[in-house]
This record gives sequence, C-alpha cells and structure tokens, in this order.
Amino acid sequence: MNWNPVFVALNDPGARLARRLMKYVDGAELHGYAKRVTGADVPFARVQPHLRELFAAGRQIIAIMSTGIVVRALGDLAVDKQLEAAVVCVSETGEAVVPLLGGHHGANKLARILAGTLGIDAAITTAGDARFGYALDEPPAGWGISNGDAARPVMAALLAGEAIAIDKDVAVGNDTDWLSLDGIKTKPDGTPALIISERAVEPSADHFALHPRTLVAGVGCERGADGAEILQLVRDCLASEGLSESSLACFSTIDLKEDEVGILQAAAALGVPVRLYSADQLEAQTPRVAEPSDYVFETVGCHSVSEAAALAGVGDAGKLRAAKRKSARATCAIGAAPAIIDPDQVGKGCGRLVIVGIGPGHAGWRVPDASSAVAAATDLVGYGLYIDLLGGLADGKVRHDYPLGEERERVAFALELAAGGKQVAIISSGDAGIYAMGSLVYELIDTAGVEAWRRLAVEMVPGVSALQAAAARTGAPLGHDFCTISLSDLMTPWEAIERRIKAAAEGDFVIAFYNPVSMRRRVQFGQACAILRDHRPPQTPVIIARNLGREEEKITVVDLCDLETDMIDMLTVVVIGSSETRIIPGAGGPVRVYTPRGYGDKKQ
Repeated sequence: MNWNPVFVALNDPGARLARRLMKYVDGAELHGYAKRVTGADVPFARVQPHLRELFAAGRQIIAIMSTGIVVRALGDLAVDKQLEAAVVCVSETGEAVVPLLGGHHGANKLARILAGTLGIDAAITTAGDARFGYALDEPPAGWGISNGDAARPVMAALLAGEAIAIDKDVAVGNDTDWLSLDGIKTKPDGTPALIISERAVEPSADHFALHPRTLVAGVGCERGADGAEILQLVRDCLASEGLSESSLACFSTIDLKEDEVGILQAAAALGVPVRLYSADQLEAQTPRVAEPSDYVFETVGCHSVSEAAALAGVGDAGKLRAAKRKSARATCAIGAAPAIIDPDQVGKGCGRLVIVGIGPGHAGWRVPDASSAVAAATDLVGYGLYIDLLGGLADGKVRHDYPLGEERERVAFALELAAGGKQVAIISSGDAGIYAMGSLVYELIDTAGVEAWRRLAVEMVPGVSALQAAAARTGAPLGHDFCTISLSDLMTPWEAIERRIKAAAEGDFVIAFYNPVSMRRRVQFGQACAILRDHRPPQTPVIIARNLGREEEKITVVDLCDLETDMIDMLTVVVIGSSETRIIPGAGGPVRVYTPRGYGDKKQ
C-alpha cells in the first residue's frame, strides 16, 4: 500500500496553510485546484474525482477544506477500515484538525502532529485514542500484534473501567510506557486479557497479544534457494521454541546475500527488513556460536552465517533462542535481545537504487510511481535543477546536487551510497532511460568491477519524455513510425550520427532531435536540416518545443524550409515531421500537427 502523503487545497489561503504544515510531514506533495491555486506540485481540474483517485491509490490525504466535501467525495469508497489510508481534514483557518478515516492507520497520529503545529487539539473520536492516547491495535514501532480483533473487548473493558487480566512474561523496560498501564484495574486471570510476550499465542476472541520485536532470524542459504523454503524454515525455527512471528524484528545475514531473492522474499512475507554483516563482523561472533564450521569459513570467510548473524543482530547482551536448523538449501537460527530492536541500528541495510524519470518538469506529468520512489528514498542524487523541480517532495531528503557534465561521477556516487545501505533515487528529467542516467547506471554496474554494485537492487521508473510532451502539446505528430536521434557528438562520432540522420530521412520517419545544439556545437544542426531538406517537402511541419512543462514553456511550429539554428537552444527538443505529417491551421487557437496512420484508407 502506498501511504505517500498529499495535501489537497482548494484556494491560495489553503495552499499557504498546506505549505506551512508540509514541513512537518516528510515527502508530502501539494495538490491544488487549478482554477484557484497557484504553484501547486500537482494541479487538478475537478475536486471530487481527484480525491477519489488519491484515496483509491492508497495515498494519505490531508484535505484543507470542509469535512462535508470530503465525506461526499469518499463516502461510498470507505468500505474496509483495515485497508483504507488515512484521511485528515484541516480547516482553512487552521482552527480544526479532524481525522476522518484510517484512524488506526496513521490518521490519528498525523492529526496530532498537525494540531500540535497549529497549537490546537486534534478532534480525535476513536474511543481508545480519545481516552488513553493510544490504540492497542496500532502500537508504536517495535511492537507486533496477533489476534487483532481481540483488541476490541480489551479496550472496551478499559473504557468501561472494568478489570482486565495482564499476562506479561518479558522484561522490556520503558518500552511499555506508551501503554499507560498504571492505574487501570487488573485481575489475576480470566478475560478479557492483554498478553505481552515473545511467545506465540493461540487465537482467541478475548485474548489480545502484543509482541515486542526482540527477535532476529539469522539466515544463510545456497545461491538461488527458494523463498518459500526459507520462509518455512524460519517459521519452523520460531515454532520450535514457541516464539511468535510478530516478535521478529528483522532477518540478518552475510552481506554477500544482499541480492539473494529467496531471503528478500521470505523477509517481505513476514514484513521485516533484511540487515547485513560482513564476513569479519560475523567471524567476531565465533566464540558465541554453537556450531562453527570450517567449511563455511573456507567458503565465505567466517565460521558461521545463520547463528553468527542472529547473535550479531541481538548484540552482546542477547543470546541464541533457537540453534541452527537446516532445510535442503538453507539454515536459520533465532537470537533474542533483552530490549526491543531498532533494525536501523543493527548491521547494514540492503541498499536500493531507483532511477527516476520525473518528466519534463510539470508535476502533473510525473507518474505516481516516480513520486512514490522519491518519497521512499533517503537520498536524492541528481542535477540540482531536476531535484528542485520535485518541490515539496524533496523535503526531508538528503540532497546530493551535481552540476551538468559530471554524469559519471554522479552515478558512481549514487551507486556507492546505495551499496552503503541507503535508499537512493537518482533523478533525471524526462524518461531516465532515454538519453539520460539509466544506461550509465547499468554500464557502470557492468564494467566498473565493483561487486557490491552488482548485488544492489536497481529499479527503473519510467517518465514522460520530452518527445512525448512536445507531441502532446501540439497534437499527434507521432501517429506513425518515428525515431529519436541525439545530435550530441560528445560520445558518438558525428559521422555515425550523420549516417543515422540519412537513414531516418530515407525511411521517412518522424524524427525527434535531442540535444540539438550547445554553446559550442551549432554547425551540426544546420547539417542535419540540410540532409532532411533533401528528402522532405519544404512545408514539412517542424515542432520547436522549449522548456516543456515549465513556466517558460514555448511551442512553435514552422515549415522545414524556414527552420534556422538560431531558433534552437540547449533546452529545446525539435520534432521534424515525415512527408505525411500535416498541419491543421488554428482558427484563433493553436496550430495542430498530426501524422496519419492510414485509418482513413483502411478497407471496411
């Protein structure tokens, strides 16, 4: 589920309030009603459909508007409180904050943050939160639950002032302070019961269990081991000691397994992260290991993986709760710590690099997956202007700005950051796979000889390219076959570029020229135009699109015979039609350009 927060404003006063509050909500975007909000990250034309689209996508919504508007928009969609994302309404005056939906999925917590910023109290109506300041079935980080439905009778008894049974068999110190158990009525046994334990609890309608995340599953496996096998082994290992899956804080393994799909799948199935240790770090645990192996040492450089990783994860004060168990291709051991484990503070995380194309610059052209990838990142790497175009989405992230011309250094730095365990997004304009950072990322992984880079999880998020944006602004010039050619000869000899232009001209393709000119490179564009004039009619439409998606955007359509180099600069993409491309003159409006596919000639 995607919980990326969105502030939605209907006018400029609401947008100003949203911008003030966005500083306290990491990764938030501002969506504004296009007719009344200026400078929104994402403008929208219709209020209710936009709210419904955000809710259906699982986005966390902070609506700067009346509750009535939101209720009428989302009422029929609110059918499953276990799945719905948080929806919070804030009055435009900042005098009221009301969590409408998803109270136990972050809305109450978010409302308290916003209200605290405004110096008021949030209007929280869920019973447990309103009276005690917490919800049993929404514990803080470091706690898991089982028998979630049993939270109701326990909370109902607390609200009625009735006694409950408390079964607590773990010492987790101040980690239970959030429960505020002092002063409530208790009884030695019976129901309803609140259980605080690492052990597995049998399902029961009135026994609710909270599990401190104090356990670490140390895992080792052969290359290519199946995720289902690893998952079953971890579950068997926990069950052998009567331990709950909900007390598991993380998987722990050797860093050579960072890209082991089976381990990643098994951890994801249990909803926990994977933490990594070097062979030297695991070898330091050998005196505590129950079953050291010379074979393992010869293979990976330490005498144990699963037991050593479990012990490393729980620290010097921890111990093994379940010794190594084996399956056909994997091993697992369980370590237990005396206090709740913060996975971010043990070992190293599995780094991840996402190559994000953010489109030409207009936030409305940024695909939702790109926004999600940026929101999930800890670090952003890119040309400073491109990161600036993210607006509020970049707030709270560590920025690593690079100038133009340092692409190789930029990508190497991003790879190294991710190899160090960071969640990194490298930002490109347009589509990152089209004349941008994508190919360079994979080239360095392939050729640099850095093994840690090869183990990284790398993902590409597509974006709207300048070619697509220019076409959309003018009509449908790409309605038939087309190609793209970069006129930059920094990495491709001009002779090769010239051959491609001639081939595309002879093939009668619509051609998009990327990088048409630079400060020092002006002659080549004229040469390209000369080649095309030998193969195209003089009146062939040419689209000159500059600063697409930005305030300075300018679109011009000229005939090929009138095209001159001085019309073009570094921020321009040029689309030259084929011999079939046509113009529809505007009657007081913009000129429209299209290339027919031939549907009109198709036989019925």
